[in-house]
Amino acid sequence: MNVPLVSYEDIKPYIDRIADGDKSCILLAESVIEFYRSSGTSGGKPKLIPVTAETHNLRTLYFTMVASVMQRHFGNVDQQGKRLEFLFAKREIDTPSGLKARSLSTSFYMDQGFRNTISKRSTSPIEAIFCSDPNQSMYCQLLACLIQRDEVVAVASYFATVALRAIKFLEDYWKELCCDIRSGQLSSWITDSGCRNAVSLIMEPNPRLSDSIQSICGHKSWDGIIKKLWPKAKYISAIMTGVMSQYVETLEFYSGGLPLVSPIYGGSEALYGINLEILTEPSHVSYTFLPNMAYFEFLPVNKDTDLPMSQEDVEPVDLTRVKLDQYYEVLVTTSAGLYRYKVGDVLKVTGFHNTTPRFQFVERQNVILSVDSDKTSEADLLKAVTEAKTPLDSLGVILVGHTSYADTSSIPGHYVLFWELKAKEGDNSLEVDPRIMEECCYRMEESLNYIYRSYRKQNAIAALEMRVVKQGSFVALMDYYVSRGASVSQYKTPICLNSKEAVEFLNFKVMGKFFSPTGVLDRP
Repeated sequence: MNVPLVSYEDIKPYIDRIADGDKSCILLAESVIEFYRSSGTSGGKPKLIPVTAETHNLRTLYFTMVASVMQRHFGNVDQQGKRLEFLFAKREIDTPSGLKARSLSTSFYMDQGFRNTISKRSTSPIEAIFCSDPNQSMYCQLLACLIQRDEVVAVASYFATVALRAIKFLEDYWKELCCDIRSGQLSSWITDSGCRNAVSLIMEPNPRLSDSIQSICGHKSWDGIIKKLWPKAKYISAIMTGVMSQYVETLEFYSGGLPLVSPIYGGSEALYGINLEILTEPSHVSYTFLPNMAYFEFLPVNKDTDLPMSQEDVEPVDLTRVKLDQYYEVLVTTSAGLYRYKVGDVLKVTGFHNTTPRFQFVERQNVILSVDSDKTSEADLLKAVTEAKTPLDSLGVILVGHTSYADTSSIPGHYVLFWELKAKEGDNSLEVDPRIMEECCYRMEESLNYIYRSYRKQNAIAALEMRVVKQGSFVALMDYYVSRGASVSQYKTPICLNSKEAVEFLNFKVMGKFFSPTGVLDRP
């Protein structure tokens, strides 16, 4: 094929021309009606992706298919009650062309079909979803779903981070929420007129409901809090694969045994696949690709050795020629102007639905932690963290969130990990045993690849460091990114920090620092 493989930087000048008002047929003949604006939290700066009427038609078809899969397992939940959905629209921006740039989720929330049905199927008022203040929005969405708790049959958010953000917010505000429910009056700090009007319509003094919620939230342990507060809920739905997998353990703790469902795989560039085996544990989820969403190609990736695969040695294959257990980077060609576009996601073929491949999300391409010639990928890092946190399990301690960066401010450089820990019994004054944390450091280093371990033994890389941060630090990090333009609904915690400001932000939250002991990699 003569069409070259392209990245966003290759086509950015053409997209910028469209955004600046050039009406010539630059990338496509069909009219661009808006832009999707990516979150920017996983790959750097936000991207603008052209959107056409056909894009919207495909989006409608995609979510119709997702709904049919969910209905097959849980029945029609819209006829059984309401969904508790934590949804947050992001303020759109105007481009010089007059076209709006919005997050994919915000564009979906603005769809007239969504707006016409939201009040019937969800506890979240549309006014709260579009509130520009994330805290007022979250407060009102939580208040609404607590008032309607007996109607909730499903819990959902776009990413797992949003669901956990809601739980942390509830931990901080449940007493105030109970006071509002008891009195039937909304707290005075909620000043958004749309939120006040919408929530006031469903509020009336309800001391009995307030007492019930207070007795649940007042327990020392919040184990199973979601099922206790919303006893009719059938499942929790969110994206829990890839970097979101780090939040599964925490969601399981709060879920009360509810199935954790990760139904969709998509992005601003295209919608790719659906999880047809909806009850599969998040760690084993695979997505069946939908060939009517885009034209997909797959560039082979070498994940079996520490040596990179030369791009000159490989050619992309189409959907019918991928091989079982092989790794690929996905390429998309869409009707909206992307041609052989490198999305940056690395996938593994895990099986087939009839003849259509199923893929497991592995990692983002080029998300690498490195201080020398070592290269630790996103998947390698997640695997090592999973092993490293094992000593915490017997102590009843959960790893709530983590991220990392390569500290090269001194020679030799070293890996730094930020960990947030939480006791299952809800003790906010958690103290960690230095010996346990050193053991975690040891397991982390032992689980990293051969090149890293070799450089460590040669002292070309200094000892790995773990910085334990205060509880709530990763929610605060999310708020930090949101305050700088990220979308609440589409926020993904960066697995590797490339922002000095974000590193400094977390450094202010550090309550303990721990290192691998000298010579630890020489243990038998």
